[in-house]
Amino acid sequence: MKKIFVILSVVGLLGLGSVSAYAQDGAAPAAQAATTAAANAATDVEGTPLHQELKKQYMDGGVGWMTPVLLCLILGLAIAIERIIYLNLATTNTKKFIAKVEDELNNGGVEAAKELCRNTRGPVASIFYQGLERYDEGVDMVEKTVVSYGSVQMAQLESGLSWLSLFIALAPSLGFLGTVVGMVMAFDDISAAGDMSPTVVASGMKVALLTTVAGLISAIILQIFYNYLLSKIEGLVLAMEDSSISLIDILTKYNKK
Repeated sequence: MKKIFVILSVVGLLGLGSVSAYAQDGAAPAAQAATTAAANAATDVEGTPLHQELKKQYMDGGVGWMTPVLLCLILGLAIAIERIIYLNLATTNTKKFIAKVEDELNNGGVEAAKELCRNTRGPVASIFYQGLERYDEGVDMVEKTVVSYGSVQMAQLESGLSWLSLFIALAPSLGFLGTVVGMVMAFDDISAAGDMSPTVVASGMKVALLTTVAGLISAIILQIFYNYLLSKIEGLVLAMEDSSISLIDILTKYNKK
């Protein structure tokens, strides 16, 4: 019985070996064909660089209609990048800052706390400084000053967003305007040729589609930056409100000493 199992095992191993060899022989041409196809595809992609393709599409869409859309994108990106840099510089660790203000207030008094706020960047430090400036007039006046100056800081944080929203709305509108113009050009070509063949309407339809695509892409890109900026501003405003409450509590405790 053991001999039968041994013989069957040997036959099975030989069978698996032959199947594996056949599979490898069959897979080699397939792998070679796939490699060749990938190489040909890479050659086709590399044959036309990306910037050349974008330039071609820009010219086909009509310089007069694609340029305003491109300007909206460039100006919107410039505003977005400037706002991102400004908001990142305005972001500070509010918990550490509040703890430092409290330490300076307890050890060096109001003037030491004001000096710390003066040397710290960000809207929270500015609000603290303005509040400490009115400390001699009472905690109630400090609270009113903090609320008023908080509104000023919020306006500074939101500066430029109205222009960014304008470009978000303007880019697709200009693209749709190019679409209408392209359709008019297509109908003019049909009227002039007396024929409605695809060759006649191709140029006008291409202008219509490319301007629409450019406008929508520009609006999508700017909308992403706009939402990011809004979330960043909301975080800073929340930190300002929490810090203002902490400042009033710190000054109230300081008065009781």
